[in-house]
Amino acid sequence: MEAPLYPDFPLDPSTPPGGQPAFWVGPRHLAGDDGRLYDGVADTLSGLGWTSLTIVRGRQEPDEEPEDRQVLRSTVLHISPDALRWAQWNLPDEPFHLGDLPIAWQISARADTSSPLAAWSSYFTTDVPGEAVADFLVALDARDQPAVPLTAPEKVLDAVAAHGWLRDIDQPQAAATDPTFTSHISLGEVPPLIQDADPRALTTAADEAGPAGWQAWAEPALGAPCLWAVSFGSSAPHDLVAAFAASLTSTAPVLRRVLPEATRERLLRAPA
Repeated sequence: MEAPLYPDFPLDPSTPPGGQPAFWVGPRHLAGDDGRLYDGVADTLSGLGWTSLTIVRGRQEPDEEPEDRQVLRSTVLHISPDALRWAQWNLPDEPFHLGDLPIAWQISARADTSSPLAAWSSYFTTDVPGEAVADFLVALDARDQPAVPLTAPEKVLDAVAAHGWLRDIDQPQAAATDPTFTSHISLGEVPPLIQDADPRALTTAADEAGPAGWQAWAEPALGAPCLWAVSFGSSAPHDLVAAFAASLTSTAPVLRRVLPEATRERLLRAPA
């Protein structure tokens, strides 16, 4: 059972001059995104030299009547220098949902620039720890061939087991959970609408199992809404998923000013 590092230290101390108080918290997979999922990841991409573009659709004129105004939609797209990988911030643009949560980041890669289509895509909802998304992107950026698989699925489970997660008794080669059975990672059928170049994603019949990809999620209580969810297309390289999983399950504390309501009582915390 997780408990505060400093039980006598108030969970919501009075805000000091200049902003909200900060805490070092853990475990990371329950710490949320601190309300900075865009800023933290975008800073990482900027440091990697990726180019950012803002795509705006719709138009509003100052003298238009309210009923005539179009809805403005914007998407921020970050593109790697070789144009083989990109990250798209979808949250302001009515994104589709995963685990009943809005998808914030969609990260994709392709084999070469002659094809406009992604070889694989991955999807991250709000409250996924930004550190894990950033580490995933650093690993993706370091890949010479971002669409080529290099390792077996076992690498993902080895990464989480090294940080104390437990392999599933029924599926020890395909699933694992944290010791409190709150967060999970599993190699299974990919949800609908997940983009992938695997042709089986388009040809699988309704009564057949589709291609398998890695899925991860946190469910603070049985039957409760998910805190966050992540989905990787079936062609996503396992070593990149392992980089995400290793960061997600890291025992190193993370700095937070905003704690998720659903898990705040379960977080170890110390004033920063």
